[in-house]
Amino acid sequence: MKNKSWLFLLLALMLVISAACSKSDGGKASTKTDDDEKATTQSNENEQEEEVLGTIKIGVLASLTGALESYGKQTKQGFELGLEYATGGTMVVAGKKIEVVYEDTETKPEVAVKKATKLLEEDEVDFLVGSSSSGDTLAVLPLAEEYEKIMIVEPAVADSITGSEFNPFIFRTARNSSQDAVAGAAAIAGPGVKIATFAPDYSFGWDGVAAFKKAAEKLGAEVILEEFADPAATDFTSNLQKIIEAKPDYMFVVWAGANSPWNQIADLKMQEKGIKISTGAPDIPALSIMEPLVGMEGFSVYYHTLPNNPINDWLVKEHKARYNGDVPDLFTPGGMSAAIAIIEALKKTDGDADGKKLIKVMEGMSFETPKGKMTFRAEDHQALQTLYSIKLEKQDGIPYPVPVLLRELSPEETEPPIQNK
Repeated sequence: MKNKSWLFLLLALMLVISAACSKSDGGKASTKTDDDEKATTQSNENEQEEEVLGTIKIGVLASLTGALESYGKQTKQGFELGLEYATGGTMVVAGKKIEVVYEDTETKPEVAVKKATKLLEEDEVDFLVGSSSSGDTLAVLPLAEEYEKIMIVEPAVADSITGSEFNPFIFRTARNSSQDAVAGAAAIAGPGVKIATFAPDYSFGWDGVAAFKKAAEKLGAEVILEEFADPAATDFTSNLQKIIEAKPDYMFVVWAGANSPWNQIADLKMQEKGIKISTGAPDIPALSIMEPLVGMEGFSVYYHTLPNNPINDWLVKEHKARYNGDVPDLFTPGGMSAAIAIIEALKKTDGDADGKKLIKVMEGMSFETPKGKMTFRAEDHQALQTLYSIKLEKQDGIPYPVPVLLRELSPEETEPPIQNK
């Protein structure tokens, strides 16, 4: 019995030792597996990092201070959201990381040239984007050609940018003055209608009035007075008085910037004197002082409730989430469109940012934006796009007149003349 008892004890002891060893070996095996998994994970991360084989640098010129500060900030916010949307949040395209450098032009052409030169020479950017002012943009255009870099023009609108001053490295997602003019004329022009125009005395105003006059006269209207004012002025009484004396049926206003004339138009009771006011619906800060113009019919480049498409839905949702519930404003979708255009072009070149190669793929290129489909017209690289015929209405809970859609003006309907030949 004793021998059997010892035998049972010996067998039990061996089983315990075996189990302990098995547990110990299992622990070692488990540890080894964890290490292998960590190594595999790290290897995958390294492989992902290795897939980013370079960097695409984009230099954005914008009025981040000064009279057009709100335009510059809208463009910047839209551009950042556009890159995120177009890259699916990775900030990588065709294996290359996207980096952006922003520069403030201060709405001064000489500063714009200095900042653009810095971007091209010191930062060695692959693209330029900008700017808020047509004057700044026109000053920078030759640099894009000199350095053979694609420049996406946004939001500057002067016709001459894709007209007399055009060079093949320039592409514009912004609409131009002629597109605005067609939309503006469609709202008010007709046989026998007398119109006076009021605009700032620089390229944006000159081109805007010239394009509107051509479109309005084509519809049978007569432009009886063209009045230009100092864009830096704060008192437009003398300019507006000349228009009152001319007794037009309409005053069509081409304006941009913080020092807008709406309050003085109201003070002079121009509409009570029988002069109807028409203009492009501006950004929200400017709309807030347009209470006297409720009921006005004109056009809009963008208001967040006008387009009906998934990209605009995404833009509105994300903009509200990131900017304290604020909706995207007039030039936010333009910034987004410029970013989408760059990413779509780079996808087509497999990440090659060579300016000459990009010209070939971008001419005639169509791409989806918050305003629907845009197409870079091959002849002058102007983006054909949708604009909106609107009426300003007062709505409960909104502290400014709201642009309400009358009808969409299609890219074909607002197609401007080719002016670079």
